[in-house]
Amino acid sequence: MSGADRTAGISLWRDRPFRRFWAGQSVSQFGDRITELALPLIAVSALSASPNEVAWLTALSWTPNLLAILLGAWVDQRARKRRLMILADLVRAAVLLSIPGAYLLGAVTLGQLYAVALLTGAAGVLFNTAYPPFFVRLVSRTSYVDANSKLSTSRSVSYVAGPAIGGVLVQALTAPVTLVVDALTFLVSAVLLGQVSVDEPPESAAGTAAPSLLRRARAGLSFIFRHPVLRAGLGCAATVNFFTFVAGSGLIVLFANRSLGLSAGVIGVAFGIGATGALLGAVLAPKISGRIGVGRSIVVGAVLFPAPLAITAAADGPLWLRAGALAATEFLSGFGVMLFDVNLNSLQAAVIPDGMRSRVAGAYSTINYGIRPVGAVVGGLLATHLGLRATLVIAAVGGALSLLWLLPSPIPGIRSLAPDRVADMEGDEDDGHRPVPC
Repeated sequence: MSGADRTAGISLWRDRPFRRFWAGQSVSQFGDRITELALPLIAVSALSASPNEVAWLTALSWTPNLLAILLGAWVDQRARKRRLMILADLVRAAVLLSIPGAYLLGAVTLGQLYAVALLTGAAGVLFNTAYPPFFVRLVSRTSYVDANSKLSTSRSVSYVAGPAIGGVLVQALTAPVTLVVDALTFLVSAVLLGQVSVDEPPESAAGTAAPSLLRRARAGLSFIFRHPVLRAGLGCAATVNFFTFVAGSGLIVLFANRSLGLSAGVIGVAFGIGATGALLGAVLAPKISGRIGVGRSIVVGAVLFPAPLAITAAADGPLWLRAGALAATEFLSGFGVMLFDVNLNSLQAAVIPDGMRSRVAGAYSTINYGIRPVGAVVGGLLATHLGLRATLVIAAVGGALSLLWLLPSPIPGIRSLAPDRVADMEGDEDDGHRPVPC
């Protein structure tokens, strides 16, 4: 009996394996928030890095996602996904520990920071591509939305409290030493994950005469494009991510400061309010999807995520109204992105066959994450030539139009993830032996 079968009908609060996994992920999420603050601070304070050099830290952490399509195809051939996830946690812990070690020796360099950003990003992609097949063996289908809601809630809480905790730690320990804390969170995650027992296919099930890596990667991409739910979901997610990155947090901050005349403190409060919106969205996503359906929840989230940017773009009047507009934008967008993510992730888990999960996840990540830096570049060009306010309006309207991917698809009509509701939308596994279109 698989872990998913075992947990069917059991509250996740009473499911020990899920609780352990959830605890590990919650701890590592807080660690991530610390690193996001500490790594740039090391570059700026200890190495006097320029803005462009700091930007490269972010770019390098995202770069491994461009190869996720190949890594996902490789992971699909491995039988023990849990071991790969533990390995990814251990690699991230070891890489992060190299920085405080070098700092104590006075040998920290910008090149080392770049290597850390690249390697931790690559380990993150390994973890994320091994995660989908592990998740469906840990959680029953009827609990997909609930499980994703709990995991997303932890992520949202980390965004609310993580920066503050990270700031205190950096102040007390210095930025390099603070990275020890993040390394420890990955070790905790690895230990807890090692205690989670799930039934995974034996090594022989992975196959010894599998097709080539490129062929399997192409099969994953082809599967997405042929599948009506996955094709529409990816098109919608990539579109909304492109346009939200057109606006980007940097441009929003710049607009709030220069055009709306808001201080750094007021902007920080507004972003904090936005984080509470994401937390509320993650908590309420199961109830909302239970009331209006999984598909309609995805549709609402796809619009509610980008559209509120127009509120900030239209802001004017007294200070309280301008600040309130920014806070409302962040709150509604945060709520919308969680409603979108929790339900779309759950739907994808329900329709992807077991043998395709990692390579589909890899192909999906390559496109969905690869489009983000493109959006950021386009946003900079638009802001330069059209102005910040017009750029925010374009981002709001363009992002909301991601809805057009969903309306003709089966997604709006999906009310639940019960097997009889999505059985006709589950694709057949492409083992790589059938012809795959270029």
